[in-house]
Amino acid sequence: MDKLKRIAATFIMSMITVFANAQDAAADANDVMKANGKIYVVMSVVIVIVLGLFIYLINLDRKITKLEKE
Repeated sequence: MDKLKRIAATFIMSMITVFANAQDAAADANDVMKANGKIYVVMSVVIVIVLGLFIYLINLDRKITKLEKE
C-alpha cells in the first residue's frame, strides 16, 4: 500500500509540472496573438456567437410562452 501511495504521489507531482509548463506555452501563444492583433478578432467572434445564442434563446422562450398561453 505504501508503494502505491508513492507511485500516486509521483504521478500527481509530474502532472502538476506538465500543467505548469503547458500554461507557459499558452501564455506565449496569447502574446503572439496580441502582438498580431488577432486576439481581438477571436474575442469579437466569440462575443457575436454568444450574443446570437442569447437572442435565439430569448426568442425561443417567447414562442414557448406564447404556445403555453394558448
